[in-house]
Amino acid sequence: MKKILLLLICLFNCFLVQAQESTVKKAQQNFDSAQKLMLNRDYDGAAKLLEDAVAADPSFQFAFIQLADVYKFKKSFEQAKNNYLKAIAITNPAPEARVYYSLAETELNTGDYENARKHFVVFKDGYKGKEQLMIQKARKYILDCDFAMIAIKHPEKYEPRNLGPAINTKDREYLPTLTADGSTLIFSRTVDGNEDFYVSHKVNKEWRTAVPLSDKINTRFNEGAQSISPDGMYLFFTGCNREDGFGSCDLYVSHKNGNAWDTPFNLGAVVNSSSWDSQPAISPDGSTLYFVSNRPGGIGGYDIWKTTLNSEGEWSKPENLGPEINTIYDENTPFVHPDGKTLYFSSNGWPGMGNMDIFYSRAQPDGKWGKPVNIGYPINTFNEETGLMVSPDGTEGLFSSALKGGFGDMDIYSFKMPESARPLPITYVKGIVRDKETRNFLEARVQVVNLKTKETKFNDYTSASTGEFLAVMPMGSTYAFNAVADGYLFYSDNFVLNQTKAGQPYTLEIYLEKLKPGANMILRNIFFDTNKYELLPPSITELTNLLQLLQASKTVSIEIQGHTDNEGNAEANQTLSLQRAKAVYDYLIANQINPDRLTFKGFGATKPIASNDTTDGRQQNRRTSFIITSVR
Repeated sequence: MKKILLLLICLFNCFLVQAQESTVKKAQQNFDSAQKLMLNRDYDGAAKLLEDAVAADPSFQFAFIQLADVYKFKKSFEQAKNNYLKAIAITNPAPEARVYYSLAETELNTGDYENARKHFVVFKDGYKGKEQLMIQKARKYILDCDFAMIAIKHPEKYEPRNLGPAINTKDREYLPTLTADGSTLIFSRTVDGNEDFYVSHKVNKEWRTAVPLSDKINTRFNEGAQSISPDGMYLFFTGCNREDGFGSCDLYVSHKNGNAWDTPFNLGAVVNSSSWDSQPAISPDGSTLYFVSNRPGGIGGYDIWKTTLNSEGEWSKPENLGPEINTIYDENTPFVHPDGKTLYFSSNGWPGMGNMDIFYSRAQPDGKWGKPVNIGYPINTFNEETGLMVSPDGTEGLFSSALKGGFGDMDIYSFKMPESARPLPITYVKGIVRDKETRNFLEARVQVVNLKTKETKFNDYTSASTGEFLAVMPMGSTYAFNAVADGYLFYSDNFVLNQTKAGQPYTLEIYLEKLKPGANMILRNIFFDTNKYELLPPSITELTNLLQLLQASKTVSIEIQGHTDNEGNAEANQTLSLQRAKAVYDYLIANQINPDRLTFKGFGATKPIASNDTTDGRQQNRRTSFIITSVR
C-alpha cells in the first residue's frame, strides 16, 4: 500500500510543474483541497472535489487527468477511461504521452483491446521521457492486445459451476486442492480477517459441509496457499508471521497420522528466506516442491522456484525455474498435476488478456518445462485469473472467483477443462496393508517404480493405524509395485498401464505373511527374454527388495524356484527354469549373501498355479518364486 501511495503522489506531482492552473477560482480551490485529501488517503473525498472542479471549469485538463488517476487507483476503470478521454479532448495544451498510457491501461482493464492497442502505440511513439520501463511495458501490453483480439474470436467452451453451500459461504473461499482419488478437498477460507484451512469429503458424489482442517495447523496467524500430496498424507502450506519464520511468510509441512495431522514444521533456512516464500506445489512423487518467492536472484518480481528432496530426506537449495517459465514480471500459484508432466500457473508476463492469466506447460524429455500456453478465453479475461487446480482425471478445473450469483465473497467453482489444456491421463492404486494372520493394519513401505525409466513414482509408508496408501501412476508405462514391512515377506506385483485403462483405479487389500518356514511368494518383477535366463535390467527393483530382506533377516534361508508353462519340450523347460532360478541365486551370491542360506531348483511346468489353456494362465505359470526353508 505504501508503494502504491508513493506512486500516486509521484504520478500526481510529476505534472504539477507544468500543469496549468484554472482561471475559475472555485475549480482551483476544489483542486487544491483534493490534494490534501489524497495525501490523507481519502480518495473518495478527493474524487468528489475533483468532480466539482471539472464541473466548475470544463477546460481544466489537469483536474480531469488527476480525477482519472484517482478512479484508476480505485479500479473504477470506466470512470477513469471517461475522464482520460475528456482530458485528451482538451487540446490546449496538448496532453502528455503518459495520459495515453494511462488511458490504454484502463481500456485494457475493461476489455477494450482495439482502443488500448491504439493508445499504447500513441504513447510509445510519442513518449520523450527517460523511463524505459514504461516503454517496455507498453510493448508488452501491445502483445497482450494482439493476443486477446485473436483469442476472443476463438473462445473456449466455459460454464463455471459453483461447488455449492457445503463449500462456499459469505466469506472468502479460494485456492482449492484435491487428493488423487478426488475424494478430499482442502481449501483456504478467510473469516474475520484470519486465513485458515477447511476440508470437505465427497460422499456419494456430493461434498459434505466443510470443517476446519486441524487446530494443529490452523492458528491465530494466517495459513493459506496449500498443496496436498496426491495420497493426502502431506500438506505443504504457507504460514505467515510465525515465531519460527525466516521471512514474512514461510513454507511448512504437516504429515497426516491416522485421521489426525501432526504439528507442522518449518522447511528450514535452506528453503525459506528473509523474503516472501509462499504458494507451494508438491510434485506427485513428493520429490520436488515448487513455490513462489520474491527473493534476490530471480528474473522478475515474483518467480516460481523449486527445491528437491535428496535420499537423506533433505531439501536442496532452491533453484529458479528460469526463463522457460518466469518473466521479468510476475508468476504465481503453481500447480503440478498428478501426471507429473503438466504445470499450471498464472502470469502477467507471457502474452495474455492483460492481467494475470492462467497458463500451462508440459515437461520436456530433457527435464525442462516447455513454452507456456495460455489456457484461453473466456477462462482468462481482462480480470485477474489465478489459483487453478485440475482434477485428477483432467476433465475439470477448480478455481476461485467472485462471480455473479455466488454466496458472498470469492467462491470456489469448477468448469470443464479444454481438451488441449488437459493433463496426461493417470490412474492410481489405493489400498490397505494387513497382517495375513491377524488382519491387523501394518505400517509398510510401499514403492512404485516405472520399469521403463527406472523412476520411483511413489515411496512412502502406510499409516500404522489405518494401513492405507494411495499411489499415482501416469498411463503409458509398466510399473513394479512392492509393499515391505519388517518381519514379513514383501508383496510384489506389476501393472501395465496403457491408454485403455485410463481412469480405472486399482483397489488392493494386501496381506503380508510373516517370515516362517514354508512361507512363499512369487517374484512378479523378475524378467527374462523369451527362452533366455539372463536377468533383464527392470528386475533390479525386485532383486534389491529380496536382497534387503535377506540382509535384514540373517536367520532366514530360502529356496529359489523357477517355473515355466507347458509349451515346448518338457526337458528344455526344466533346464530353463533351473537356469533362471540360478540367475537369481548368482545375483544374491554376488551381493554377499552367504551361499549356505540359499538353494535353487527348477520345476519346469510341473507346478502350475493357473490353467495352461489360456494366454493369461500361461503367463502366470511362467514365474520365479522362493520359499523360506528355515528360520533359525
